[in-house]
Amino acid sequence: MLYNEDTITAISTPHGNGGIGIIRLSGERAFEISEGIFQGKKDFDKVKTHTINYGKIIDSSTGEVLDEVLISKMCKPNTFTREDVVEINCHGGTVVLKNILELILKKGARLAEPGEFTKRAFLNGRIDLSQAEAVIDLINAKTNESSKAAVDQLEGKLSVKLKEARSKLIELIAHIEVTVDYPEHDIEEITGQKIYTEIKDIKEKLSSIIEGFEKGRIIREGINAVIVGRPNVGKSSLLNELTGKSRAIVTDIPGTTRDIIEDYINLNGVPVRIIDTAGIRETEDVVEKIGVEKTHKEVDSADLIIMMIDADQGVNQEDIDILNKIKEKKAIIILNKIDMVSEDKILDIENKLGNKNVIRMSLKEDVGTADLGNAVVELFMKGEVSINNEVLITNIRHKNLIDKAIESIDFAIGAHESGMPLDMITIDIVNSAQYLGEITGESVSEDVMHEIFSRFCLGK
Repeated sequence: MLYNEDTITAISTPHGNGGIGIIRLSGERAFEISEGIFQGKKDFDKVKTHTINYGKIIDSSTGEVLDEVLISKMCKPNTFTREDVVEINCHGGTVVLKNILELILKKGARLAEPGEFTKRAFLNGRIDLSQAEAVIDLINAKTNESSKAAVDQLEGKLSVKLKEARSKLIELIAHIEVTVDYPEHDIEEITGQKIYTEIKDIKEKLSSIIEGFEKGRIIREGINAVIVGRPNVGKSSLLNELTGKSRAIVTDIPGTTRDIIEDYINLNGVPVRIIDTAGIRETEDVVEKIGVEKTHKEVDSADLIIMMIDADQGVNQEDIDILNKIKEKKAIIILNKIDMVSEDKILDIENKLGNKNVIRMSLKEDVGTADLGNAVVELFMKGEVSINNEVLITNIRHKNLIDKAIESIDFAIGAHESGMPLDMITIDIVNSAQYLGEITGESVSEDVMHEIFSRFCLGK
Protein backbone atom coordinates (compact mmCIF):
# COMPACT_ATOMS: atom_id res chain seq x y z
CA MET A 1 0.00 0.00 0.00
CA LEU A 2 1.35 3.41 -0.94
CA TYR A 3 2.04 5.91 1.78
CA ASN A 4 0.21 8.85 0.20
CA GLU A 5 -2.21 10.11 2.80
CA ASP A 6 -1.35 13.69 1.91
CA THR A 7 0.80 15.71 -0.47
CA ILE A 8 4.10 17.05 0.79
CA THR A 9 6.32 19.82 -0.52
CA ALA A 10 9.68 21.40 0.30
CA ILE A 11 12.52 23.39 -1.20
CA SER A 12 15.13 20.84 -2.27
CA THR A 13 18.05 23.19 -2.95
CA PRO A 14 20.30 24.78 -0.29
CA HIS A 15 19.15 27.92 1.47
CA GLY A 16 20.38 31.18 -0.05
CA ASN A 17 20.61 32.81 -3.46
CA GLY A 18 21.58 30.75 -6.51
CA GLY A 19 21.00 30.41 -10.22
CA ILE A 20 18.34 27.73 -9.79
CA GLY A 21 16.03 26.70 -6.96
CA ILE A 22 13.96 23.50 -6.91
CA ILE A 23 10.67 22.92 -5.11
CA ARG A 24 9.42 19.34 -4.95
CA LEU A 25 5.90 17.98 -4.47
CA SER A 26 4.95 14.36 -3.88
CA GLY A 27 1.58 12.77 -3.23
CA GLU A 28 -1.95 12.23 -4.47
CA ARG A 29 -2.67 15.93 -5.09
CA ALA A 30 0.69 16.92 -6.57
CA PHE A 31 -0.72 17.18 -10.11
CA GLU A 32 -3.93 18.88 -9.01
CA ILE A 33 -2.01 21.57 -7.10
CA SER A 34 0.45 22.09 -9.96
CA GLU A 35 -2.36 22.43 -12.47
CA GLY A 36 -3.80 25.26 -10.37
CA ILE A 37 -0.60 27.35 -10.34
CA PHE A 38 1.18 26.52 -13.62
CA GLN A 39 0.49 28.16 -16.96
CA GLY A 40 2.35 26.90 -20.02
CA LYS A 41 1.85 26.20 -23.71
CA LYS A 42 0.00 23.03 -22.73
CA ASP A 43 -2.45 22.57 -19.89
CA PHE A 44 -0.75 20.66 -17.09
CA ASP A 45 -3.03 17.64 -17.47
CA LYS A 46 -1.92 17.37 -21.13
CA VAL A 47 1.78 17.38 -20.24
CA LYS A 48 3.45 14.00 -20.75
CA THR A 49 5.04 12.24 -17.83
CA HIS A 50 8.80 12.54 -17.30
CA THR A 51 9.12 15.66 -19.45
CA ILE A 52 10.25 19.20 -18.64
CA ASN A 53 8.01 22.07 -19.68
CA TYR A 54 8.44 25.85 -19.71
CA GLY A 55 5.81 28.12 -18.22
CA LYS A 56 4.95 30.49 -15.39
CA ILE A 57 3.83 30.10 -11.79
CA ILE A 58 0.79 32.32 -11.24
CA ASP A 59 -1.16 33.09 -8.09
CA SER A 60 -4.71 32.73 -9.39
CA SER A 61 -6.16 34.76 -6.52
CA THR A 62 -4.25 37.88 -7.61
CA GLY A 63 -3.17 37.07 -11.16
CA GLU A 64 0.43 37.82 -10.13
CA VAL A 65 3.24 36.04 -11.99
CA LEU A 66 5.67 34.72 -9.36
CA ASP A 67 8.34 33.41 -11.74
CA GLU A 68 9.17 31.80 -15.08
CA VAL A 69 9.91 28.14 -14.46
CA LEU A 70 10.68 24.73 -15.90
CA ILE A 71 8.34 22.12 -14.42
CA SER A 72 8.88 18.35 -14.37
CA LYS A 73 5.87 16.03 -14.20
CA MET A 74 6.46 12.42 -13.13
CA CYS A 75 3.64 9.90 -12.85
CA LYS A 76 3.70 7.13 -10.24
CA PRO A 77 5.03 4.51 -9.77
CA ASN A 78 8.15 5.40 -11.77
CA THR A 79 9.33 8.08 -9.37
CA PHE A 80 11.64 8.33 -6.37
CA THR A 81 8.73 8.10 -3.90
CA ARG A 82 6.51 5.89 -6.11
CA GLU A 83 3.94 8.69 -5.85
CA ASP A 84 3.04 11.42 -8.34
CA VAL A 85 5.94 13.87 -8.21
CA VAL A 86 6.37 17.42 -9.54
CA GLU A 87 9.58 19.42 -9.46
CA ILE A 88 9.51 23.16 -10.11
CA ASN A 89 12.81 24.63 -11.31
CA CYS A 90 12.66 28.36 -10.69
CA HIS A 91 15.17 31.14 -10.17
CA GLY A 92 17.14 30.59 -6.99
CA GLY A 93 16.34 33.76 -5.09
CA THR A 94 15.20 33.34 -1.50
CA VAL A 95 12.09 35.46 -2.02
CA VAL A 96 11.05 33.64 -5.21
CA LEU A 97 11.35 30.22 -3.59
CA LYS A 98 9.51 31.37 -0.48
CA ASN A 99 6.63 32.85 -2.48
CA ILE A 100 6.14 29.75 -4.64
CA LEU A 101 6.37 27.43 -1.61
CA GLU A 102 3.77 29.50 0.27
CA LEU A 103 1.44 29.36 -2.77
CA ILE A 104 1.76 25.55 -2.92
CA LEU A 105 1.03 25.28 0.81
CA LYS A 106 -1.98 27.55 0.39
CA LYS A 107 -3.28 25.20 -2.32
CA GLY A 108 -3.33 22.27 0.10
CA ALA A 109 0.11 20.69 0.31
CA ARG A 110 1.89 20.13 3.62
CA LEU A 111 5.48 21.12 4.37
CA ALA A 112 7.58 17.95 4.33
CA GLU A 113 9.47 16.81 7.40
CA PRO A 114 13.25 16.28 7.13
CA GLY A 115 13.89 13.22 4.94
CA GLU A 116 10.20 12.60 4.28
CA PHE A 117 10.58 12.13 0.52
CA THR A 118 13.17 9.40 1.15
CA LYS A 119 11.02 7.96 3.94
CA ARG A 120 8.13 7.61 1.50
CA ALA A 121 10.46 5.93 -0.99
CA PHE A 122 11.24 3.39 1.75
CA LEU A 123 7.65 2.92 2.93
CA ASN A 124 6.45 2.49 -0.64
CA GLY A 125 9.04 -0.21 -1.35
CA ARG A 126 11.20 1.84 -3.71
CA ILE A 127 14.33 1.32 -1.55
CA ASP A 128 15.10 -0.50 1.68
CA LEU A 129 16.23 1.19 4.88
CA SER A 130 19.97 0.75 4.36
CA GLN A 131 19.61 2.28 0.89
CA ALA A 132 17.67 5.18 2.38
CA GLU A 133 20.52 5.80 4.83
CA ALA A 134 22.93 5.81 1.88
CA VAL A 135 21.13 8.86 0.46
CA ILE A 136 22.24 11.07 3.36
CA ASP A 137 25.74 9.56 3.17
CA LEU A 138 25.90 10.51 -0.52
CA ILE A 139 24.81 14.07 0.26
CA ASN A 140 27.44 14.35 3.03
CA ALA A 141 30.27 12.61 1.13
CA LYS A 142 33.56 14.51 1.45
CA THR A 143 35.74 12.47 -0.95
CA ASN A 144 35.35 10.43 -4.13
CA GLU A 145 35.72 7.20 -2.14
CA SER A 146 33.05 8.14 0.43
CA SER A 147 30.76 9.06 -2.47
CA LYS A 148 31.46 5.70 -4.16
CA ALA A 149 30.77 3.82 -0.91
CA ALA A 150 27.42 5.60 -0.57
CA VAL A 151 26.49 4.89 -4.20
CA ASP A 152 27.34 1.19 -3.75
CA GLN A 153 25.05 1.03 -0.72
CA LEU A 154 22.35 3.02 -2.52
CA GLU A 155 22.48 0.49 -5.37
CA GLY A 156 21.84 -2.27 -2.84
CA LYS A 157 25.18 -4.11 -2.70
CA LEU A 158 25.02 -4.41 1.08
CA SER A 159 21.28 -5.15 1.06
CA VAL A 160 21.75 -8.10 -1.30
CA LYS A 161 24.30 -9.73 1.01
CA LEU A 162 22.21 -9.17 4.14
CA LYS A 163 18.95 -10.30 2.55
CA GLU A 164 20.64 -13.50 1.34
CA ALA A 165 21.79 -14.26 4.89
CA ARG A 166 18.41 -13.39 6.40
CA SER A 167 16.56 -15.47 3.81
CA LYS A 168 18.78 -18.45 4.61
CA LEU A 169 18.11 -18.06 8.34
CA ILE A 170 14.34 -17.96 7.73
CA GLU A 171 14.64 -21.07 5.57
CA LEU A 172 16.44 -22.84 8.41
CA ILE A 173 13.74 -21.77 10.87
CA ALA A 174 11.17 -23.36 8.56
CA HIS A 175 13.17 -26.63 8.49
CA ILE A 176 13.29 -26.68 12.27
CA GLU A 177 9.56 -26.04 12.61
CA VAL A 178 8.76 -28.92 10.23
CA THR A 179 10.99 -31.24 12.23
CA VAL A 180 9.46 -30.17 15.55
CA ASP A 181 5.89 -30.38 14.23
CA TYR A 182 6.38 -33.85 12.71
CA PRO A 183 8.61 -35.76 15.17
CA GLU A 184 7.36 -39.14 13.92
CA HIS A 185 9.69 -38.88 10.92
CA ASP A 186 12.69 -39.02 13.28
CA ILE A 187 14.89 -36.66 11.28
CA GLU A 188 15.91 -34.31 14.11
CA GLU A 189 19.52 -35.49 14.16
CA ILE A 190 19.96 -34.94 10.41
CA THR A 191 18.23 -31.55 10.58
CA GLY A 192 20.31 -30.51 13.60
CA GLN A 193 23.58 -31.20 11.78
CA LYS A 194 22.33 -29.35 8.70
CA ILE A 195 21.36 -26.32 10.82
CA TYR A 196 24.73 -26.40 12.59
CA THR A 197 26.68 -26.46 9.32
CA GLU A 198 24.66 -23.75 7.63
CA ILE A 199 24.53 -21.25 10.49
CA LYS A 200 28.32 -21.53 10.78
CA ASP A 201 28.53 -20.69 7.07
CA ILE A 202 26.21 -17.70 7.53
CA LYS A 203 28.32 -16.50 10.46
CA GLU A 204 31.47 -16.59 8.30
CA LYS A 205 29.80 -14.53 5.60
CA LEU A 206 28.55 -11.93 8.08
CA SER A 207 31.96 -11.78 9.74
CA SER A 208 33.61 -11.11 6.38
CA ILE A 209 31.24 -8.17 5.82
CA ILE A 210 32.16 -6.43 9.08
CA GLU A 211 35.90 -7.00 8.66
CA GLY A 212 36.10 -3.83 6.58
CA PHE A 213 34.09 -1.70 9.00
CA GLU A 214 36.97 0.43 10.23
CA LYS A 215 37.99 1.21 6.66
CA GLY A 216 34.38 1.94 5.74
CA ARG A 217 33.88 4.16 8.80
CA ILE A 218 36.92 6.22 7.95
CA ILE A 219 35.86 6.57 4.31
CA ARG A 220 32.41 7.71 5.44
CA GLU A 221 33.17 9.79 8.53
CA GLY A 222 36.86 10.61 8.15
CA ILE A 223 39.29 11.04 11.01
CA ASN A 224 39.84 13.77 13.58
CA ALA A 225 43.44 14.93 13.35
CA VAL A 226 44.90 17.41 15.85
CA ILE A 227 48.09 19.36 15.19
CA VAL A 228 50.03 19.84 18.42
CA GLY A 229 53.42 21.13 19.48
CA ARG A 230 55.18 23.95 21.22
CA PRO A 231 54.33 27.51 20.15
CA ASN A 232 55.76 28.71 16.84
CA VAL A 233 56.81 25.32 15.43
CA GLY A 234 54.66 25.79 12.28
CA LYS A 235 51.27 24.34 13.26
CA SER A 236 49.22 27.16 11.75
CA SER A 237 51.40 27.21 8.63
CA LEU A 238 50.73 23.48 8.18
CA LEU A 239 46.96 24.02 8.51
CA ASN A 240 47.09 26.80 5.92
CA GLU A 241 49.16 24.62 3.58
CA LEU A 242 46.85 21.61 3.84
CA THR A 243 43.63 23.59 3.45
CA GLY A 244 44.95 25.92 0.75
CA LYS A 245 43.57 28.85 2.74
CA SER A 246 44.81 31.43 5.20
CA ARG A 247 42.71 29.92 7.97
CA ALA A 248 45.15 30.68 10.76
CA ILE A 249 47.19 33.79 11.52
CA VAL A 250 50.91 33.10 11.15
CA THR A 251 53.53 35.26 12.90
CA ASP A 252 56.93 34.81 14.51
CA ILE A 253 55.38 35.62 17.88
CA PRO A 254 54.87 32.49 20.04
CA GLY A 255 51.30 32.04 21.28
CA THR A 256 49.61 33.67 18.28
CA THR A 257 47.03 30.87 18.07
CA ARG A 258 44.83 31.12 21.15
CA ASP A 259 41.80 29.06 20.12
CA ILE A 260 40.88 25.93 18.18
CA ILE A 261 40.81 26.40 14.39
CA GLU A 262 39.47 23.56 12.23
CA ASP A 263 38.72 22.69 8.62
CA TYR A 264 37.95 19.63 6.49
CA ILE A 265 40.47 18.38 3.94
CA ASN A 266 40.87 15.45 1.57
CA LEU A 267 44.20 13.87 2.41
CA ASN A 268 45.05 11.27 -0.24
CA GLY A 269 41.40 10.19 -0.39
CA VAL A 270 40.85 10.18 3.38
CA PRO A 271 38.44 12.84 4.73
CA VAL A 272 40.16 14.58 7.62
CA ARG A 273 38.84 17.10 10.14
CA ILE A 274 42.11 18.90 10.77
CA ILE A 275 42.45 21.01 13.91
CA ASP A 276 45.09 23.63 14.67
CA THR A 277 45.57 24.16 18.38
CA ALA A 278 47.25 26.57 20.75
CA GLY A 279 50.90 25.72 21.42
CA ILE A 280 51.31 23.54 24.51
CA ARG A 281 53.43 25.29 27.11
CA GLU A 282 53.26 26.69 30.63
CA THR A 283 51.89 30.23 30.43
CA GLU A 284 50.53 32.93 32.72
CA ASP A 285 48.47 34.50 29.91
CA VAL A 286 44.82 33.85 30.86
CA VAL A 287 43.55 33.62 27.26
CA GLU A 288 46.43 31.44 26.07
CA LYS A 289 45.95 29.17 29.10
CA ILE A 290 42.32 28.54 28.06
CA GLY A 291 43.56 27.68 24.54
CA VAL A 292 46.07 25.19 25.96
CA GLU A 293 43.32 23.53 28.04
CA LYS A 294 41.20 23.18 24.88
CA THR A 295 44.20 21.63 23.13
CA HIS A 296 44.47 18.93 25.82
CA LYS A 297 40.75 18.10 25.39
CA GLU A 298 41.10 17.82 21.61
CA VAL A 299 44.11 15.53 22.02
CA ASP A 300 42.09 13.19 24.25
CA SER A 301 39.33 12.75 21.63
CA ALA A 302 41.48 12.74 18.46
CA ASP A 303 41.95 9.77 16.12
CA LEU A 304 45.34 11.08 15.01
CA ILE A 305 47.92 13.39 16.56
CA ILE A 306 50.20 15.30 14.23
CA MET A 307 53.00 16.56 16.45
CA MET A 308 55.33 19.20 15.08
CA ILE A 309 58.89 19.74 16.29
CA ASP A 310 61.09 22.69 15.29
CA ALA A 311 64.26 21.20 13.78
CA ASP A 312 66.17 24.43 14.40
CA GLN A 313 65.39 24.41 18.14
CA GLY A 314 65.66 20.65 18.57
CA VAL A 315 63.87 18.47 21.13
CA ASN A 316 63.42 20.01 24.57
CA GLN A 317 61.55 19.04 27.74
CA GLU A 318 58.24 20.52 26.50
CA ASP A 319 58.44 18.27 23.42
CA ILE A 320 59.16 15.24 25.63
CA ASP A 321 56.16 16.09 27.83
CA ILE A 322 53.90 16.23 24.74
CA LEU A 323 55.32 12.94 23.43
CA ASN A 324 54.56 11.29 26.77
CA LYS A 325 51.00 12.61 26.70
CA ILE A 326 50.32 11.18 23.22
CA LYS A 327 52.20 7.90 23.56
CA GLU A 328 48.98 5.84 23.57
CA LYS A 329 47.63 7.64 20.48
CA LYS A 330 48.15 7.06 16.78
CA ALA A 331 50.67 9.77 16.01
CA ILE A 332 52.81 11.16 13.22
CA ILE A 333 55.81 13.29 14.19
CA ILE A 334 56.75 16.13 11.83
CA LEU A 335 60.25 17.55 12.01
CA ASN A 336 59.64 21.01 10.53
CA LYS A 337 62.07 23.69 9.28
CA ILE A 338 64.64 21.16 8.06
CA ASP A 339 65.82 23.78 5.55
CA MET A 340 67.40 25.66 8.46
CA VAL A 341 69.60 22.87 9.84
CA SER A 342 72.26 20.39 8.77
CA GLU A 343 71.72 16.70 8.01
CA ASP A 344 73.72 15.80 11.13
CA LYS A 345 71.36 17.75 13.37
CA ILE A 346 68.34 16.14 11.70
CA LEU A 347 69.81 12.67 12.30
CA ASP A 348 70.60 13.57 15.92
CA ILE A 349 66.95 14.64 16.53
CA GLU A 350 65.62 11.48 14.83
CA ASN A 351 67.86 9.35 17.06
CA LYS A 352 66.49 11.09 20.14
CA LEU A 353 62.93 10.39 18.95
CA GLY A 354 63.72 6.67 18.50
CA ASN A 355 61.54 4.53 16.22
CA LYS A 356 58.65 6.98 15.99
CA ASN A 357 56.98 7.75 12.67
CA VAL A 358 58.94 10.89 11.68
CA ILE A 359 58.38 12.99 8.56
CA ARG A 360 60.94 15.55 7.51
CA MET A 361 59.24 18.76 6.42
CA SER A 362 59.98 22.27 5.29
CA LEU A 363 56.79 24.25 4.71
CA LYS A 364 58.90 27.10 3.38
CA GLU A 365 60.45 24.86 0.70
CA ASP A 366 57.25 22.78 0.18
CA VAL A 367 58.95 19.57 1.29
CA GLY A 368 57.22 16.71 3.09
CA THR A 369 53.50 17.56 2.83
CA ALA A 370 52.89 14.72 0.35
CA ASP A 371 54.62 12.34 2.76
CA LEU A 372 52.08 13.29 5.44
CA GLY A 373 49.19 12.15 3.24
CA ASN A 374 50.94 8.85 2.50
CA ALA A 375 51.62 8.29 6.21
CA VAL A 376 47.95 8.85 7.12
CA VAL A 377 46.78 6.35 4.49
CA GLU A 378 49.32 3.79 5.67
CA LEU A 379 48.42 4.28 9.34
CA PHE A 380 44.64 4.08 8.96
CA MET A 381 43.99 2.26 5.68
CA LYS A 382 47.05 -0.01 5.44
CA GLY A 383 48.14 1.88 2.34
CA GLU A 384 44.91 1.30 0.36
CA VAL A 385 42.03 3.80 0.21
CA SER A 386 40.18 2.59 -2.90
CA ILE A 387 37.09 0.42 -2.42
CA ASN A 388 37.41 -1.79 -5.53
CA ASN A 389 34.62 -4.42 -5.37
CA GLU A 390 34.37 -4.60 -1.57
CA VAL A 391 31.03 -4.43 0.21
CA LEU A 392 31.88 -2.04 3.02
CA ILE A 393 29.96 -1.41 6.21
CA THR A 394 30.17 2.36 6.80
CA ASN A 395 27.35 2.81 9.32
CA ILE A 396 27.82 2.06 13.04
CA ARG A 397 24.12 1.10 13.33
CA HIS A 398 24.60 -1.59 10.69
CA LYS A 399 27.80 -2.83 12.31
CA ASN A 400 26.21 -3.12 15.75
CA LEU A 401 23.22 -5.05 14.38
CA ILE A 402 25.44 -7.47 12.42
CA ASP A 403 27.49 -7.99 15.61
CA LYS A 404 24.26 -8.88 17.42
CA ALA A 405 23.21 -11.21 14.60
CA ILE A 406 26.57 -13.01 14.82
CA GLU A 407 26.29 -13.20 18.62
CA SER A 408 22.86 -14.85 18.28
CA ILE A 409 24.28 -17.37 15.83
CA ASP A 410 27.07 -18.10 18.34
CA PHE A 411 24.40 -18.80 20.96
CA ALA A 412 22.67 -21.19 18.52
CA ILE A 413 25.96 -22.94 17.77
CA GLY A 414 26.67 -23.29 21.47
CA ALA A 415 23.17 -24.64 22.10
CA HIS A 416 23.60 -27.31 19.40
CA GLU A 417 27.06 -28.32 20.68
CA SER A 418 25.66 -28.73 24.20
CA GLY A 419 22.87 -31.01 22.92
CA MET A 420 19.94 -28.62 23.25
CA PRO A 421 16.76 -29.55 21.31
CA LEU A 422 16.07 -27.86 17.96
CA ASP A 423 13.20 -25.72 19.20
CA MET A 424 15.57 -24.06 21.71
CA ILE A 425 18.05 -23.25 18.93
CA THR A 426 15.26 -21.60 16.94
CA ILE A 427 15.03 -18.69 19.38
CA ASP A 428 18.57 -17.53 18.63
CA ILE A 429 18.21 -18.00 14.87
CA VAL A 430 15.00 -15.94 14.92
CA ASN A 431 16.84 -13.21 16.85
CA SER A 432 19.64 -13.20 14.29
CA ALA A 433 17.18 -12.80 11.41
CA GLN A 434 15.43 -10.03 13.36
CA TYR A 435 18.66 -8.04 13.73
CA LEU A 436 19.46 -8.29 10.01
CA GLY A 437 15.90 -7.23 9.22
CA GLU A 438 16.40 -4.07 11.28
CA ILE A 439 19.18 -3.02 8.89
CA THR A 440 17.13 -3.40 5.71
CA GLY A 441 13.87 -2.30 7.34
CA GLU A 442 12.06 -5.63 7.15
CA SER A 443 11.69 -5.67 10.93
CA VAL A 444 12.29 -2.15 12.18
CA SER A 445 10.39 -0.07 14.72
CA GLU A 446 8.77 3.30 14.07
CA ASP A 447 11.10 4.93 16.60
CA VAL A 448 14.20 3.75 14.75
CA MET A 449 12.78 4.97 11.45
CA HIS A 450 12.01 8.38 12.94
CA GLU A 451 15.54 8.65 14.33
CA ILE A 452 17.12 7.78 10.97
CA PHE A 453 15.05 10.13 8.83
CA SER A 454 15.24 13.01 11.31
CA ARG A 455 18.93 13.33 10.36
CA PHE A 456 18.03 14.17 6.76
CA CYS A 457 17.80 17.67 5.35
CA LEU A 458 14.51 19.25 4.27
CA GLY A 459 13.56 18.49 0.70
CA LYS A 460 15.23 15.05 0.52
